[in-house]
Amino acid sequence: LDFNLLFSQCGHLTLAHGDRAAFVMADRAEVNRLMGIDSRFITPDEVRRLAPAMVVSPEATYPIVGALYHPPGGIIRHDAVVWGFARGADAGGAELHPYTEVLGFERTNGRIDAVRTSRGTVKAGVVLNCTAGWSSLISDMAGVQMPITTHILQALVTEPMKPLLDVVIVSSQMHVYISQTDRGEFLMGAEIEPWTTYRMQGTLNFLQEVSRHALELFPQLEHARLLRSWAGLCDLSPDYSPILGVTEVENFHVSAGWGTYGFKAAPIVGSTLAELVETGRQPELIAPFALERFYEDRLVSELAAAAV
Repeated sequence: LDFNLLFSQCGHLTLAHGDRAAFVMADRAEVNRLMGIDSRFITPDEVRRLAPAMVVSPEATYPIVGALYHPPGGIIRHDAVVWGFARGADAGGAELHPYTEVLGFERTNGRIDAVRTSRGTVKAGVVLNCTAGWSSLISDMAGVQMPITTHILQALVTEPMKPLLDVVIVSSQMHVYISQTDRGEFLMGAEIEPWTTYRMQGTLNFLQEVSRHALELFPQLEHARLLRSWAGLCDLSPDYSPILGVTEVENFHVSAGWGTYGFKAAPIVGSTLAELVETGRQPELIAPFALERFYEDRLVSELAAAAV
């Protein structure tokens, strides 16, 4: 999978509104540099230079006092990445069965022997539950309870417009992110909805809030028409960290609770869980994210992992 063909590097700006937010951003930039990550805290003047179409003014409703700038950041074609993974799995000998519903498991002596599906029963040596959105329901079928709640995350795009934004804008205080696609569409999103649901339909509340905040940053979008909106399911754990690896059922493993940031972690998680399946031993890298941490009070807080 050649990510260079799918990735558009354009830089990433996480805005700070207010002195406290600026202090947090500057501190985060320092931590990033210590970890070898190319990011720095920039002033409003540099924010204005990088995004000249955006309102950067002390008279704004939410004045921008600085930003965390990550130059290597960008956008990757998520659909193409998924197809790339699918092709790679197929080439490696895996069988893919789309539109196939899991109905339950057949168990003997605490182990899962087979998976019952809408298209027949599949014998199983190891079962890995990595079903974002329905992970808690699948685990319930295996007799494994997981402390996960499911929420929808929404996004929208406008009609195509002339290019005027070539960086990704994120505001954690306004709970909005904005970028412009290669086709000229403005892509906008917000935080997850606070209620739990499996109903993947857009809400008027989301359209109102994301439009209001987008116009505060880019008032020139006032007459832009919305092209489409959509929603997806996100699984959240109590500490906002994923649940990875073994469970009390010997051959039932999980990769769940990724919230909004599992996409970027897919390659390393696939590698470590493949190692678990092959060796039967929990890799050291994912050991802190085991399900048992919730019973032993060893939470791994990642509340700030996603700015929105």
